[in-house]
Amino acid sequence: MLPPPRPRRLADMETRYPLATTTWDEAEYAALQRVIESGRFTMGPLVRTFEEQFAEALGTRHAVMVNSGSSANLIALAAAVVDPDIDLNPGDEVIVPAVSWATTFYPVHQLGLRLRFVDIDLDTLNMDPALVAAAITPRTRAILAVNLLGNPADLTTLSALAKEHGLVLIEDNCESLGATLEGRSAGTFGIAGTYSAFFSHHISTMEGGLVTTDDEFVYQAAVSLRAHGWTRELPADNLIHPKSGEPFDDLFRFVLPGYNVRPLEMSGALGIEQLKKLPALVAGRRDNGRRFVELFGGRDDLRIQRENGESSWFGFSFILEGRLEGRRAELARALTAAGIDSRPIVAGNFVRNPVMKHLNAAVPDSLPAADKVHVDGLFVGNHHYPIPAELDLLASVIDEL
Repeated sequence: MLPPPRPRRLADMETRYPLATTTWDEAEYAALQRVIESGRFTMGPLVRTFEEQFAEALGTRHAVMVNSGSSANLIALAAAVVDPDIDLNPGDEVIVPAVSWATTFYPVHQLGLRLRFVDIDLDTLNMDPALVAAAITPRTRAILAVNLLGNPADLTTLSALAKEHGLVLIEDNCESLGATLEGRSAGTFGIAGTYSAFFSHHISTMEGGLVTTDDEFVYQAAVSLRAHGWTRELPADNLIHPKSGEPFDDLFRFVLPGYNVRPLEMSGALGIEQLKKLPALVAGRRDNGRRFVELFGGRDDLRIQRENGESSWFGFSFILEGRLEGRRAELARALTAAGIDSRPIVAGNFVRNPVMKHLNAAVPDSLPAADKVHVDGLFVGNHHYPIPAELDLLASVIDEL
């Protein structure tokens, strides 16, 4: 297991319990140096190796690396839209949870689809399957499930709902790499799953993200969409648009309305090293999760996230209740004073953000659970190394408030 990094300093105050810390050691810096010495910085063979190893580790046929988890969401959804075997077209509805990060939602709007928000389960913090079922309309074509803060959504029920109603299921698994449900990796239940390798996530490639899929068309479309929508990286007999056999022409044949969200070769090199550590990184987080539940479970002034399957514990969340209800700002100030980083739970109830005026969305009249998260929710970090002192400090600050 990696040693904990030294605490960083913010202004004149020592941060005793940071939100995120590095998972790198000498192996990552050596990998970067090898890329520098090679002179190949754009996406190349190391990215491809990382993709193959990532797919194998998650138990999927394919993985496509991009420059961020946000871009992974865009590419996964765009690949589903261009797939002739998937009935997902501009104007169709995609069911989404009211609590998630902004770039869960933006690709839906940007691709001409309509967001249909549903409330979450206040215990798991994931979309409530009963509300998903009630929200399905004749225009619904997809469910975009989010596995929040390391915790798998009720993917078994959501998969059954999708199958029953002929819907596409896509998983935003950016916060939940390493989580499992019924022995299966989160992110692998739908037509595609997405992942983030940003600094604060389970593995870090500086910036980076991935799309996994078992579907050959979605995979090839993702490869094309990632880089300009051309056929350059596709096989000769691909499913998107067959190549002519003339290399000069095939280098510059554009067939899909793509993007440029390619990763750097450095990110692929880092991913190879980080993936070796993933089991230990997740095991360390799960060990801390057990201690967190022991300390904070069963209290009448806090509601903690209820694990579904095996969470990879991205962070530790609280919903303030009882004597703490309505006192989030006060608690946040106390945590800061004690050197503990804290944040709102993702973006709270996302529909309360001003950007909603720009989005094509159907919003329920009431989202009580998401509103509760918005007003009384916050989370603190988790790490890959033991943090008993940090959790004890957290408990003492809350108890003394």
